[in-house]
Amino acid sequence: MSGVLLARGAAAALFASAFSAQGVSSAPDVPPEKIQVSVKTVNGSGCPKGTAAVSVASDNTAFTVTYSDYLAQVGPSSNPTDIRKNCQLNLGVHVPQGFTYAVAQVDYRGYASLQKGAKGTEKASYYFQGSSDTASRTHDFSGPYSDNWQTTDSTEYSALVWAPCGQDRNFNINTELRVNAGTSATGTTSFMAMDSTDGGANTIYHLAWKECP
Repeated sequence: MSGVLLARGAAAALFASAFSAQGVSSAPDVPPEKIQVSVKTVNGSGCPKGTAAVSVASDNTAFTVTYSDYLAQVGPSSNPTDIRKNCQLNLGVHVPQGFTYAVAQVDYRGYASLQKGAKGTEKASYYFQGSSDTASRTHDFSGPYSDNWQTTDSTEYSALVWAPCGQDRNFNINTELRVNAGTSATGTTSFMAMDSTDGGANTIYHLAWKECP
């Protein structure tokens, strides 16, 4: 049985319907000039220096964050601090003049191996520099579980938080993985990862666009 928590197709349908309700397409007013996204600062035990990277889709509809050493675990060979890993990314985003964007949907992916009785948590929040509006979501997993995982967070069009027009504001992403042994058997190991050692695990931020007034 698939370990994916939320069917991406259903989430995509919800995402599209949110735009349709406003009378616009799922990718309105996408700027023709490619946006630029760069990593300004990286902090956290889940993303040591050189283990997080960002790439932008060629059609400007999304950007992807890839991790290569992001794993939380609990067990006999683990350190006490391994039960929680986090990553704080400060991204510089340059948007073509005359456009603004918002994050409409985020897909988080990874792999988890949780023993019976153990629990795992994936938490994420993001906000624009200088803004008090923070989007935050938490997803819980319960063992026994040994499979790829995926969660999808979608925001209705009317509730999107848009970057200020005419200004390049840094975009901040905070993520966290946590594993709790719970009632799992003594001597067993449980872990939860959000890395890309196999090239297939990454976080995708889907963008909505509109022209500035």
